[in-house]
Parts: sequence; structure tokens; C-alpha cells
Amino acid sequence: MRQKLLLLLLISVSLPFYVFAQSSIPDGYKLVYSQDFESPQAIRDFEMSDERAWRIGEGATGKTLELFGKSEYEARVRSPFNIALLKDVVVGDFVLEANLSQTGREYGHRDLCLFFGVNTPTNFYYVHIASVADNNANNIFLVNDEPRTNIATKTTKGTDWGKTNSWHTVRIERKIAEGTIKIYFDDMTTPIMETTDTHFDKGRIGLGSFDDTGQFDNLKIWAPALAKKKVGFFR
Repeated sequence: MRQKLLLLLLISVSLPFYVFAQSSIPDGYKLVYSQDFESPQAIRDFEMSDERAWRIGEGATGKTLELFGKSEYEARVRSPFNIALLKDVVVGDFVLEANLSQTGREYGHRDLCLFFGVNTPTNFYYVHIASVADNNANNIFLVNDEPRTNIATKTTKGTDWGKTNSWHTVRIERKIAEGTIKIYFDDMTTPIMETTDTHFDKGRIGLGSFDDTGQFDNLKIWAPALAKKKVGFFR
């Protein structure tokens, strides 16, 4: 743990995206989940669409949660295949921050995804962060018993993942009463994506990709409270 913290400090000097924006956590929120994946048991916090595609891997500052293969999972409607859902974290309003590294080849839909408001395999939101934006990429998506629909009212032309060993900080802010969803990438002051949607309130949180590979580290979630957990999601 001490070695990882030292490495993280050294990297943050040259890579400012490693610095979390914890000072901007809303009043009344508490840290409800934190994971640095240094323990092999960390993977047990998650329920996967296909556990054979995931492992505890090695990243720039130590251990990570790594999506290294393609999940043998058939989604009921068109939506991402590679999903790792937290078993015990169900939230409404929340702030999430994590370090992400995309480890696949460069192409338009090179992506990683974060899932939230997850209720069933066909009822959830996800943000698809990809190199080039189009109707199916680099957007916020709603899956509501039919193939995913892009719902962002603001997005960018694309997101630069950089080289395979590049790491980035991603932040999600969600407020149920206002229906707001904001996504930040490295710059924690200006969202790269925004929308307003109230289809789902509380739900589970997840990590993954549509059909690529990547690593996830230093996952933190703040929320006013936890809701009742759900298990056995993919079965």
C-alpha cells in the first residue's frame, strides 16, 4: 500500500489527472465505497457478465481490475458485453471517481464504459467514452428494455485515450431530483458530457467496455446513503 501511494504521488506530479477532485464532494455525501485493488480478494466485490474476462492485473501504480478478454455474454438488447457490477453498492445521488486505462488498439469506437442506475440487464445507464463520437459512441446511453439510445445533450467530438499505458481520471456526478448526469475526463471543472434524464433513480454501479479491454483503479464512490443491495444480477 505504501509503495502504491508513493508511486501515485510521483506520477501525479507529471500527470495531473491522477489528482482527485475530492474537495468538490457535496455536503451530506460520505465515502460509501473505495477500492485500490491491491488485494486479490478485491475482485470478489464484483459480479461479472463473464468472470473469465476479468482479473487483478498490474498497472502503473500497482494492482488494478483488468478487463483482458471478451465476455461470453449475450445481452438481451443491444448494449455492452463486458460488465463488472459492484455487488453491494446501490445508490441514487452519487459522485464516482476512478482511474481508467484503455489497453486496446486505436480506432473510432475504442472505449471504456461506466455503468450506473443499473436495475436489470435491460434497465440502466452507461457512459461510453470513445475516440470518435457518433450515434453509438462517446455519449451517455439509456438502456430501457430496447437497444441503447444516446441521450447526451452535450458531448465532444471524441476522447483521446492516448497510448496503451496512459491513465486518466473519470468522474460521474448524478443528482436524482434534478435528473442531471455529468461526466468529466481529466479536467474536473468542465464536463465532456451532460444530460438530464429521470428514467431510473437508484441502481448499481459498474465498470467495463462495449467490446474492448482496459484497466480500472482507485475507484471511489460518494453518496448520501446506500440503498438495498441486489445480487444474482446476471443469473
